Amino acid sequence: MFSDRTLGNRPVFTPTLGAASEHGVVSAPHILASQSGLRVLNNGGNAIEAAIAMAATLSVVYPHMTGLGGDAFWLIGNIDGSVLGLDGAGTAAQLASPEYYLAGGRQRIPERGPLAANTVAGAVSTWDAAYVHSRERWGGTRNWGDLLDDAVWYAFNGCPVSRSLHFVLADKLMEMVNASPRFQAVFLANGHTPDIGSTLRQCALGESLIQLQRSGAEDFYRGDLGARMARGLAEQGSPLSVQDFAIFNARWVEPLRCSYGRGELVNLPPPTQGLSSLMLLALMERTGTAGMDPFGAEYLHHAVEATKLVFTLRDHYIADPDYMSISVNDLLAPDFLDGLASRIDPGMARSYGDGAGPGDTVWFGVADREGRTVSVIQSLYYEFGSTVMAGDTGILWQNRGCSFSLDRGSANVLVPRKRPFHTLNPAMYIKNGKIHLAYGTMGGEGQPQTQAALASRVLDHGMSLTEAIGSPRWLLGRTWGDVSSSLKLERGYTAEAFYQLKMKGHPVEWVAKHSSVFGHAGMIRIGGDGAFEAASDPRSDGAALGL
Repeated sequence: MFSDRTLGNRPVFTPTLGAASEHGVVSAPHILASQSGLRVLNNGGNAIEAAIAMAATLSVVYPHMTGLGGDAFWLIGNIDGSVLGLDGAGTAAQLASPEYYLAGGRQRIPERGPLAANTVAGAVSTWDAAYVHSRERWGGTRNWGDLLDDAVWYAFNGCPVSRSLHFVLADKLMEMVNASPRFQAVFLANGHTPDIGSTLRQCALGESLIQLQRSGAEDFYRGDLGARMARGLAEQGSPLSVQDFAIFNARWVEPLRCSYGRGELVNLPPPTQGLSSLMLLALMERTGTAGMDPFGAEYLHHAVEATKLVFTLRDHYIADPDYMSISVNDLLAPDFLDGLASRIDPGMARSYGDGAGPGDTVWFGVADREGRTVSVIQSLYYEFGSTVMAGDTGILWQNRGCSFSLDRGSANVLVPRKRPFHTLNPAMYIKNGKIHLAYGTMGGEGQPQTQAALASRVLDHGMSLTEAIGSPRWLLGRTWGDVSSSLKLERGYTAEAFYQLKMKGHPVEWVAKHSSVFGHAGMIRIGGDGAFEAASDPRSDGAALGL
């Protein structure tokens, strides 16, 4: 139901971390995005149409995590249980190569600035492809421009600065004050961190959204908006050109599948780390974590040791699939997984390196009244991406391409028009031939680990969605806002579990309860009776809402 509060003429829902409905649900890490999705469902739209509205709204109200200048990945589940994947990994500029960066005396690609803005943004292309699919296959009737209405409204009229946005700006203020004047004019209050609840307006972004409403998503890549963005980026020193935009299209891909329990896990293939998420749960199942206390040291040890094995393989092999030296089917083969699981020592931790590093992301999901379900991840990579605005368009550009290596021997070496390795991976679970769960989280290294915690808690230990998400988490390696590679335990685990992990050789440290270090997760469940449930993360600014 609507509350009696409004933001201008946009009703605001009362925040809730859990929702149940017989007609459809949404979950997102910002309540205004959840509201946008539910409004579309309430007006007769389907799950894809609602997800596009949520994606656009998040690009305005959660600008430190996502935006039009970032990438996106979708899983689209049909009533019959079939799932399609949509890969929106932007490709590297034609000018970009190891020699391009090494010639300037650099040993790695910068994490900020125009040289970090070296890949096309794929998110808007996924919106377009999903919208066409909705019209042609699902009988979608919603007008494209209408789906962007909320995003336009919040861009021009403003939205409240969220807790997450405030704390990121406060934490990264010294970096942000060195960003471009256009960036500072939008996101900083005279060089200072804006207060929580103060109004954020992005009028230039609003103009770009209106152009997309009028001209369609094609304009982002092969029209006036694309030319203006390319010109604005190039003027600041980015290697991207209008030709890089013109040849880009999101790709439809076949999702990866892996048996688990009485059903099947579904995730996206490389260049995402979806393979890692599947392998981690498969190893946990083989080592018997379903029979362990989910908050005990034994369970945590086996989950962490499985993560180390999986991440080692991920970092060695996963890249743009056009350049990989191994088949993902080989890594998901039951015999291979059996052998990998046998390498876990139940009594001792193995050493671990630094891993893939941080990442800022949003997961959001929708299930409509027909049971069609969408699980989406969208991102700028680091908080605020490259911090570079694409000219006067108000569109903040990602820095996903800084994850490329300049080492010719690396699977993820930079090659013109190549897709970089992505931590992004939305997930689903199929039971009895139907979509049962849609779930995901932001959080770089933490994504496979949090996915494993959520799926295992719900499927193996019978927890409710809100209990699974709200309970304490573990994290090996680095994630959003963090630089250390220790094993982090969120407050809520017992001191005994902490001590036992330390005795097994894990470098454990405590982290505050409901810290954003552990990501912003969400889940949707469709019961056998067709009833819908959704949950949102107390660590985020989001909400789960039902019709």
